Amino acid sequence: MLLVPLYEHPADRPEDWELLIRAADRLHSVVLNPASGPGEAPDERFAAVARRLCDAGVPVLGYADTDYGRRPHAAVVQDLLRYRDWYGADGAFLDQASPEPALLGHYGRLAVAARAAGARTLVLNHGVHPHPGYAELADLLVTFEGPWDAYRDAVVPSWTADHPAHRFCHLVYAVPPGAPAAELARERGAAVHCAVPGTGAHPWGTLPYALEAVR
Repeated sequence: MLLVPLYEHPADRPEDWELLIRAADRLHSVVLNPASGPGEAPDERFAAVARRLCDAGVPVLGYADTDYGRRPHAAVVQDLLRYRDWYGADGAFLDQASPEPALLGHYGRLAVAARAAGARTLVLNHGVHPHPGYAELADLLVTFEGPWDAYRDAVVPSWTADHPAHRFCHLVYAVPPGAPAAELARERGAAVHCAVPGTGAHPWGTLPYALEAVR
């Protein structure tokens, strides 16, 4: 299954958003990110695609940066409430989540708040393998985010074998055509993934290779 973080405005890339909606049966979820967060006011274009994704049965995850535990709890929760109220989001994607055990309590409180804000699907994006205790907080842990060159040599800790594959996600960018990213994710115990060709500071403006057949 695909978790897709498409960080492009629907007015600029309408064909990509249409493709996502047509591929609903292949999607685990889609991350909604109007302005590195919900923005200061509702954006009707994002609201429209969010409604269509929800109508197609795709969880819509509101993007909120946690800055590795440094961002105040109230600011993160405000983002999640705006996603719920402005875009009908039914999930949360907490980015830059700390992997450290010392912050388990902080993220536990964020998880409770996210559920209270209507998040039926909660994703923590650590980008690396975190302390095992984080597996108790979220539905899905992103345990790798990085380029293909690093992914090829990534090591999976033994504790992940105690959890089913649908609890883990790998996000891989700068993936060359034909690279076996999906197969490698499955071998490493992650049933959810996204492999894109995008590079540089903004790799998530491209769609995953796995959706090419839908075009």
